[in-house]
Amino acid sequence: MRKLIAALLARVRAYLPPQFKVLHQLFLLRVVDLEALSIEADIPRFLGQFGGVLIMLSLIHSVAVYWYIVAYPYRLEHYLISTTMLVAGLITVVSWDSIFPDRRDIMVLAPLPIRPGMILGTKLAASASLLGIALLALNTAPGLLGPFLLGQLHPSIFGVFQVLAAYWFAMIGAILFLYCSVLTIQGLAALILPCRAFLLLSGALQLIAFGGFISVYFLEPNLGTLPELLAPQNHQILAVSPQFWFLALLNQINGSLPPELAWLAHRAWMALGIVISGAMASMTLSYLRTMKATLEAPDLLPGTSGIHGLPRIGSSLRVAIAAFAFRSLSRSRQHRVVYAFFMAIVAAIAVTCLRRELYAHAPEPLPTSFLIASFLMMTLAVVGLRAVFSLPISLNANWMLRTTQLTPTRKYIDATRVTLLVFSVLPMMVMAVLLSLNYRPWLHVFQHLGILAIFGYLLIELAMINFDKVPFTCSYLPGKSNIQTVFWGAVFAWTMLTLLAGAFELDAIGSAKTYSTVIGLMLAALIALGTFNRFRARDAVLYFEDLPPELVIRLGLMYIPPDPSSSPKVLEQQKSEAE
Repeated sequence: MRKLIAALLARVRAYLPPQFKVLHQLFLLRVVDLEALSIEADIPRFLGQFGGVLIMLSLIHSVAVYWYIVAYPYRLEHYLISTTMLVAGLITVVSWDSIFPDRRDIMVLAPLPIRPGMILGTKLAASASLLGIALLALNTAPGLLGPFLLGQLHPSIFGVFQVLAAYWFAMIGAILFLYCSVLTIQGLAALILPCRAFLLLSGALQLIAFGGFISVYFLEPNLGTLPELLAPQNHQILAVSPQFWFLALLNQINGSLPPELAWLAHRAWMALGIVISGAMASMTLSYLRTMKATLEAPDLLPGTSGIHGLPRIGSSLRVAIAAFAFRSLSRSRQHRVVYAFFMAIVAAIAVTCLRRELYAHAPEPLPTSFLIASFLMMTLAVVGLRAVFSLPISLNANWMLRTTQLTPTRKYIDATRVTLLVFSVLPMMVMAVLLSLNYRPWLHVFQHLGILAIFGYLLIELAMINFDKVPFTCSYLPGKSNIQTVFWGAVFAWTMLTLLAGAFELDAIGSAKTYSTVIGLMLAALIALGTFNRFRARDAVLYFEDLPPELVIRLGLMYIPPDPSSSPKVLEQQKSEAE
């Protein structure tokens, strides 16, 4: 199969113009900002590791298909469509501005004999290629096993092939709907607004889309049976949820859609036609306008008005590092996207807890689910901000930090620690306090908040191990670590630890002796980690370029000079040993 696909792709590429092939490869590798990468960056390996994560998810989905396809077919199909649309939405948001030419594209490609339509086509093809890779990696296993099992239920000989065609057509249609919807919104905004206003609004639209995709995925009800889909009280949810439209489309092509749900499939067909036409028209018109406007428009600069005073959180170095981190996070598209991924999950967990409190008629005892949710939110906040700190904001400005280091490295590391505390732990503590107002008794709530605060600071100390750099100033080296191992190991360890911690804490807050023991152990671990990090920071050196470790390979070659007094036979033996 792999050889067949490679042969087909090679045959297609043979008929493409050379300009298209070169630009398509260039734009495909520019999914990651090249200016933020190390000089030793291996982008194909980096993208391949993310593909491996999706393939592993595909295998997990195949297990779910095997167990639930016959008993709950609608629920499983809805889950697969929702997950595919979520992954496609995240990829679309990450490559939000990649469809429009930036200043570098204009300066390099404008003098060349390349038409604007060629640039637009290659950018669209690069984005579509990335979405296609994600679709194949995520749906290969369930997309083959699911149609095979469902096809056994069809009496027709074409049952398996009909379900297979329906599944893949519905998945491609769902991704196409999502992608063209985003393109339509971007194209209309670029067409209507001035270039500077569009650049200012683009970041806000990107964050709104990111939060919307995550929130819909976690908060949308899973209507998995036919009576639930036909219930009148669920009609409004079905009417506004594209996932259910394409669920109906899949079953319509499959031939198993009830007549009462035919209107959902019709809505999917209409939505596809509208967004595809809108994307083609808006992108074509705005692209011709954006090419010239991008070259003539000035860069976005910080405004002179506004609040420039900063709260004092210690020394001037702490204030400077905190202000640099906050402004980098608020102005950089790449950093906003990465951090928004973690914070969107935090928001989804918080909304779930808030919805439970709103439906509660009276104060209730502290449940295990809230304990686990608060631990998850704290972990995501600290780990997300620490992950963003590793991405640079402007490598061209690193020389300023290198030449102005007038204080020891340990003070820079301490300033980074305070920044993590202010922007991750403190907001999560405020959110935990607000979400716990409906729980009683107050003593148990205060005990949990105390454990949560120590847990957050403990995460900061863990995040500061071997972090000898200023946030947003060190180049990023993709492909350095094995993303598959780190991702699945972290998910497994994180899930198990939070479940165990929530269950154990609920027993601990009811016993003064057990609670004191838990607090003592956590404080001891915190003091040990803090002492280790501060002792190591005394001799640490800030670094600004992430490079792979140098490998010295010994060839084992050694030259032995001949002895003139030796016989020719001995000389020949020495020569052969040297070789």
